[in-house]
Amino acid sequence: MAYGASAQADPIYWNTWTSTTAGTLTAPGGPVAVTFSGPAFGYLPSYPSWTPAATFADGAVVDNGPVSSNGIMQLRGGTGALNTVSFATPVVDPVMAIWSLGQGGTQATFVFSGATPPLVSGGASAEYGGSTIAVSNSTVSGVEGNGTVQFTGTYSSISWTNPVFENWYGFNVGIAAAVPEPGSYSLMLAGLGLLGAVARRRSSPAT
Repeated sequence: MAYGASAQADPIYWNTWTSTTAGTLTAPGGPVAVTFSGPAFGYLPSYPSWTPAATFADGAVVDNGPVSSNGIMQLRGGTGALNTVSFATPVVDPVMAIWSLGQGGTQATFVFSGATPPLVSGGASAEYGGSTIAVSNSTVSGVEGNGTVQFTGTYSSISWTNPVFENWYGFNVGIAAAVPEPGSYSLMLAGLGLLGAVARRRSSPAT
């Protein structure tokens, strides 16, 4: 099921992979470390192109897809091993872009644990063509499928299995916003209190 159009798409801050276990995304509040655990096949620092843009961003819910410099985490699947992406700071409504899932005659899947991500967008890739990924409850599937799903809510991690072997498919993750640290809330409330005091003082009649 795809999301309906909203008033304005969220700009997405995409993770840049630096190894098979780590990456970083930079949101307005500062960088958020991303870690991956699971049987990764490898990672590529400047591939794929993540185009056409409309395959990975609908312009209504998600404003922009990843770019080639963000890279991709490569997976082969074929086991029941759990894959987990973790965020150093809890994040709101994270998204996952999936590339080249499955191939002719082979439907590959992401089976998520405790999450049912709606489809945001999908379509062909510039590299291998194909079509959109499909979402059914907690399972994302594709036969040379590409697209983006969104996890509604606040997440510290996302977990799934890739039970079908194929050489190879991959993903990246992005966020619209990170949850402020408790100290940030205190500073924000203190600032609002100070503004309120100034406003009251300015509105007080002169004596």
